[in-house]
Amino acid sequence: MVVRRFVVRQGGGGGGGGEAEEHEVEYDTEHGLDILRLQIFSLTSVPPELQKIVVEADGSVVDDGTDLEAISEGLRLVAITGEEEEAEAAAAAEAARAQEKSDEELARMIQAEEEALLLQQYSIRNDGGEEFRERVEPYMHQVLMYEDPMRQEAARKTVPMDELQEKALVSLAKEGNFSPSKDEEDHAFLLQLLFWFKQSFRWVNAPPCDSCGRETFNVGMGTALPSEIKFGANRVEIYRCNYCSSTTRFPRYNDPYKKLGKDAVENGPIALHSTVEVLDMKLVWWNKKLDYVIAISKDGVRDVTKRYTRKWHEVLSRRIITSEDTVPAILSSITGKYRSGLSIDGLTALENRDKKESEELSKAAYLEVDTSISLPGRQSGSVEWRKARLELSQVESLACSSCPARKCVDAHVSKIYDALSALLSHFCDGDIPKERVIEVFDSLKCLMQNLKDAKFKSRRATLDKKTQLVFEEIFPSVERLLCAMSLKAELGTDGKCSVTTVGNAVHTSLALPVAMDVVDEILSNYKSNAVCTKGHQFPRGNRLCSGSVLASGEQLPIGIATAAFDGIRSSKWEEPDGAKGCWIIYRMLDGQTCELDSYDLMSANDVPERDPMDWVLEGSTDGGSTWNTIDARSSVIFDSRFYRKTFTVDKRYKANAFRFRFLRVRESNGNPRFQIGSIDLYGKST
Repeated sequence: MVVRRFVVRQGGGGGGGGEAEEHEVEYDTEHGLDILRLQIFSLTSVPPELQKIVVEADGSVVDDGTDLEAISEGLRLVAITGEEEEAEAAAAAEAARAQEKSDEELARMIQAEEEALLLQQYSIRNDGGEEFRERVEPYMHQVLMYEDPMRQEAARKTVPMDELQEKALVSLAKEGNFSPSKDEEDHAFLLQLLFWFKQSFRWVNAPPCDSCGRETFNVGMGTALPSEIKFGANRVEIYRCNYCSSTTRFPRYNDPYKKLGKDAVENGPIALHSTVEVLDMKLVWWNKKLDYVIAISKDGVRDVTKRYTRKWHEVLSRRIITSEDTVPAILSSITGKYRSGLSIDGLTALENRDKKESEELSKAAYLEVDTSISLPGRQSGSVEWRKARLELSQVESLACSSCPARKCVDAHVSKIYDALSALLSHFCDGDIPKERVIEVFDSLKCLMQNLKDAKFKSRRATLDKKTQLVFEEIFPSVERLLCAMSLKAELGTDGKCSVTTVGNAVHTSLALPVAMDVVDEILSNYKSNAVCTKGHQFPRGNRLCSGSVLASGEQLPIGIATAAFDGIRSSKWEEPDGAKGCWIIYRMLDGQTCELDSYDLMSANDVPERDPMDWVLEGSTDGGSTWNTIDARSSVIFDSRFYRKTFTVDKRYKANAFRFRFLRVRESNGNPRFQIGSIDLYGKST
């Protein structure tokens, strides 16, 4: 939610005579464009359907896809007439035809459901639903294990809570949200927990040999031992080594204590079902003919199958364990048993939640399918195994539809570059020996590592005497760097100097990895005698920041477009379909202009085949409506990973937007993807 103040000008242009009328509109962006149109209608008497709203700064038309938080405040209202009105009417007629078609489709779906229900009564088992109950209720016992305090404590000891909380807050800060609500923070934490789980545990297709550690192959099933059954391992697989012929037992445990607790380390192999990198599991391409999808929690059970299908009539034809009337009755009976000890207030809250979910589920199966979205498939298991189960995605990649404009939260990056650039200039001007420069930056690196290792909410590092003396010699430059990272130096009563966080600890969490990467790169350059000449050195000042970015596509959630500008070496912008052409646009903050003099590109962490090889850099004076080429490169090779190249822009062109059109990657045969580790633009903005 962002409250904006717009100045809407009406009339006074295009030869119509008279002065323009100005209207001030206070508007909450959470309410959508329709509310803004109604507010303008109340001030101008121009009906919403006849309004054409134009951003004065760049001439773009405001529509449903416009980022109302990012546009400038000056708007112009143009009444739609003539051909435009006819076009609007044609669009409305097309929408009406689409609605009519949608109504016909809905009628067909309802008729198909009625037919499926009629046929179902001849196929279902007449046991009063006992088989259905016997198949569902045991899962309640398994879920309730997660409520056991002993198991929860084992999980808390395994999960790096402080680290994940910091990552969650940093992820929100990268979107410009430094003061999130509890719900926003909890949601971000859950995402980080899923990422951690995905990275920390792996699906085991075949365990390594117990004797020699080499590859094995499955030879069948074994009988579970009492010690294995105790932790839910009713399934035990037997594997034989390809080399020494030894056999390895592999019990598939289903107890969280065995998977996460102390015993998981001491008692051999474990198997964990890896979660995909999306929070909403209904957005996963399973391509499975599901019959029942039952959601289970400590508060009860619910049939949520309608959330996972748009072919409910087809699912009905396969649901033959019991009748559709019996399913909710049995689930309600199971739920009631597990809610019997709750207070009246607790029951009321759950019943209200149940009512809301029932309303949502009643509509779920009739929602329109967005065929433009390519859904991710299952991520755990080998490609061959997933292919056999029909669980690859539609294009075997994460959803990568056209991405929204994103704001760069990177002012701290430019401040760090400025501070360290000034420090390097100090060393160059003073003709300081290389060994001394390396000593200073080694001390900085050590300090930053100590700060990184400290708890993020109370970061503090005490300097040893040697480091303190080093920093005293260059204190103005060091103080500037600390300020860029929201840190400050303090002198204790004992004469010892320490460095600690100032203000919101998240600012430091956001900036510290950037500074560490820059210091690492400086040290690498000095130690390899790769220090560049003036104008090409890294880092340097006048780095552009705080603009907005729009790209042809991006890899969610870890390869978004703004990652190219966040100053962190390990992040990257990845375009899933960009090997043979993609683009990224950087728009200046608040319509400022800049004459670009140079830019840096850094290769990403892996897969050299995805590196850019040919590209064109363009500038625009009208926010992106028209473009002029200001630089072009071809056959560029990045020698290694995290390799930085600096390019001088010879053509001077003052622009408020810049676009890279990447034409070709290093190797596009069999590789559809493009990636870049970082992009840094340099020039003086006005």
